[in-house]
Amino acid sequence: MCGIVAVLRRPTDRRPPSLSELAAELRRATGHLEDAFTATTPGGPLGEAATHVEAVDAALRGVPGVQALIDDPSGVAVLRDELEIQRDLLARFEARLDADAAVHPNELETVNAALVRAKDAVWAVARDRLRAGREVEALAAGTVAPAAIEAFASVQVALSAIDRLEVRGRDSAGLHLFVRDHGLDLASAETAAMLRERAADPLFRSGAVRSPDGALSFVYKAAAEIGELGDNVSALRRAITSDPLLHRALDNATARVVVLGHTRWASVGIISEANAHPLNQEESGTVSGSGAYVTAALNGDVDNFAELVTLYDLAFPPEITTDAKVIPALVRRRIDAGEGVTEAFRATVAAFEGSVAIGAHAGADPDRVMLALRGSGQALYVGLADDCFVVASEPYGLVEETSAYLRLDGETPGNPENPGGSRGQIVTLDAGAAGTVAGIERMSYDGTPLPVDANELVTPQITTRDIDRGEFPHYLLKEISEAPASFRKTLRGKITERDGAPVVELPHETLSEELRAQLRAG
Repeated sequence: MCGIVAVLRRPTDRRPPSLSELAAELRRATGHLEDAFTATTPGGPLGEAATHVEAVDAALRGVPGVQALIDDPSGVAVLRDELEIQRDLLARFEARLDADAAVHPNELETVNAALVRAKDAVWAVARDRLRAGREVEALAAGTVAPAAIEAFASVQVALSAIDRLEVRGRDSAGLHLFVRDHGLDLASAETAAMLRERAADPLFRSGAVRSPDGALSFVYKAAAEIGELGDNVSALRRAITSDPLLHRALDNATARVVVLGHTRWASVGIISEANAHPLNQEESGTVSGSGAYVTAALNGDVDNFAELVTLYDLAFPPEITTDAKVIPALVRRRIDAGEGVTEAFRATVAAFEGSVAIGAHAGADPDRVMLALRGSGQALYVGLADDCFVVASEPYGLVEETSAYLRLDGETPGNPENPGGSRGQIVTLDAGAAGTVAGIERMSYDGTPLPVDANELVTPQITTRDIDRGEFPHYLLKEISEAPASFRKTLRGKITERDGAPVVELPHETLSEELRAQLRAG
């Protein structure tokens, strides 16, 4: 299993929030948490507290929130201290629930739900929003131009998603940044010298740069047969932070960035930077910079890739053996032959056999990201965030940023008259309407339009608190370690004493007839 990530953003017109106003909102939440200890129905004040913290979380999302956190470090300290008070109050209240029956059983579920909601909100602000501000500032490494903050906010979203998706496969990872309107003079002696060596790598390994039609393409990769969760993302962060050319390209108000990323579990092709995705369209013997520029990442396997290589006489460096390489190469050939970008992508993926999920980007249409899903073995989700689309192979890759997502369907035919040829979906995301349904164009594999309705959007049922690995080296150990506490919370308020022995009292309506019969039988 592999993981695809993409981030596509439009400039926002929302102003950065005032951290002093958000601190006041948090203090109001703290007051409600204190009230919960003496309230006869504590679910009310817990819910009020959650509402205030959720408002702070919403205000700090997106580029405006990141900008506010970077601009006001003293304000961040105030928020952090208040959140620490809230975490302590919530822990004390939960310990009180576990220690006695202060809450009437009829209200217990309401209290539990409000408690979880408050804990999720406090976690989101402390662990997602404040962390995002720190990480974007670290990635920017002193580059404070508007374009840099916006770009590195997208990079941070992608890296955070890859970190969570590494449970799908972690032998390698890659991040591609397509930068346009950067304002650099690529012909200047200094910039040309910085480009020369990095543009000469035919294997498109980490640090490689291309300049299609005056734009700049940066790729960062990490590959290792043996490693720990988080190693790849750490390597990508170091490479991005220390890249002077990238920082110069973003040191202005006009640059725009599209991010395409991937975490790989090698199935076709050895583990190497050359085989790490995303890959570009270049073939052996082609003149660098000629033709359309395309990058792509693949989950699953293109089962007929060897036949496609022979059929189209594709020529790749011998070091590149992954089947994903055929995607950008064939899309490029179709674009060069005169097809539109979206049609070139559709026709290319329609020729693939196997279960696949694909993310792609073309320099000829720089404000769009293309996605394809076919078969039941893979998945893709499009998250709608603040002026932003976040794509991930699992919901847990996008819940940090998004409050709603669209799930692609790789199985259902889109055209009853062509059930085999229309199975699978192709989605094009438009940066001009990023974060809205209007920015999503969907069709079946045969080109049948499939308009997206807002009613199809799903609200995530998990939070980043649910999926956080914490200090554990892997998720299995986390689940095993936390199982007793989870079991205890499940039984909270449901254990009573009968004839001197503890008895679990579950709500009658939640039990099946079979289970009720078993309980009655002892």
